[in-house]
Amino acid sequence: MTDPAFTPILLYDGTCGFCARSVRFVLARDRRRTLRFGPLQGTFGRTLAAAHPELYEVDSVVWCDGLGVRVRSDAALAMLQYLGGGWGVLAALVRLVPGSLRDALYDAVARRRFALAARACLLPSPDERARFID
Repeated sequence: MTDPAFTPILLYDGTCGFCARSVRFVLARDRRRTLRFGPLQGTFGRTLAAAHPELYEVDSVVWCDGLGVRVRSDAALAMLQYLGGGWGVLAALVRLVPGSLRDALYDAVARRRFALAARACLLPSPDERARFID
């Protein structure tokens, strides 16, 4: 379980339409409404990369919580676990697959993400906007 004092943060590629759609997916299913969002290119994303040099070349989703920083399929599974319900069950099942295979599939989708969805601006509602960080 994550540290309750640390609000989880999902960082995404702010230039990617597929990523914007993914954030919309999470926003629509986040019953707790405590998850925060921010672009990798924002202030928090750059600050996090400075503290974790292994993130400098990362252009995937990044999950930050009280347990640390996770990327690629581990980040996506942490997000599903956070959503809970059937999504948490799905995350538990997918965790049975070796990480190298999960990441290979994640990377295959990530390489095609710009072709999967047109570039789009993420326009959160005023209520959702309070959950975004720069």
